[in-house]
Amino acid sequence: MTWEFVEWGIIGPAVIAGMLVLSTHVPLGQVVLKRGIIFIDLAIAQIAALGVIGAGFFGWQENPYMVQVAAVSAALLAAAFLNWTEKHWPRSQEALIGTLFILAATGSVLLLAENPHGGDYLKDLLVGQILWTTWTSLIPMAILYAVLLTIWFTNQKRIGRAGFYVTFAFAITAAVQVVGVYLVFASLILPALATRRLSGRARLLAGYGIGASSYLLGIVLSALSDLPTGAVTVWTLALISVLAGFTTGVLTNASANRVTNHR
Repeated sequence: MTWEFVEWGIIGPAVIAGMLVLSTHVPLGQVVLKRGIIFIDLAIAQIAALGVIGAGFFGWQENPYMVQVAAVSAALLAAAFLNWTEKHWPRSQEALIGTLFILAATGSVLLLAENPHGGDYLKDLLVGQILWTTWTSLIPMAILYAVLLTIWFTNQKRIGRAGFYVTFAFAITAAVQVVGVYLVFASLILPALATRRLSGRARLLAGYGIGASSYLLGIVLSALSDLPTGAVTVWTLALISVLAGFTTGVLTNASANRVTNHR
């Protein structure tokens, strides 16, 4: 282990990228958990990754705008489809989400089959390359998330189911290219699970705290150990979420017992 890589100039952009991802994923994850569509994030993230891979397959990889258009278009099409199926086939929604994930994952493998660097490219999309994030690359992401958060917190009740899917698609597409498919899923679900006994602003703040401490610890540990940042951060997020969930459960039970005893 060495501390020479633990410098703000190196880990700073990665830490801020993680905070940006959490800014949208924590509130969206709570809605996903409440609605019971747990694997929608994996499916949409994998489909957005398929869009990125498809852009490369057609030779558009040198044009970042075309890559973004391909990724967002793929995610929005999937979101529109899932919005329609939730309305017409609600009982089959989870099965359809799982099917979409499998099709997108295997489609990515097929598109990269003839690419000599396909394995590395696919790994980067799954695990992410957050440690190589630059300050400049964070600007479009910050602007997009500022718009999404403004819409979400001011019009959440009015945007409806379709608005949720559109917001979700844009948020996931931006995140998956930075942190990878696995960390997108972990960022959405684990803080939501850990704080499920809380409600309102307390739950939101707790989710942000769990996510922020997990990203910071994961990035520092990966820099020290020279291990993939995305994979390390998934594990730190899981461990801190378990600890936070256990602590929250103990405190909630203790509070409930005090109320019962006073009666």
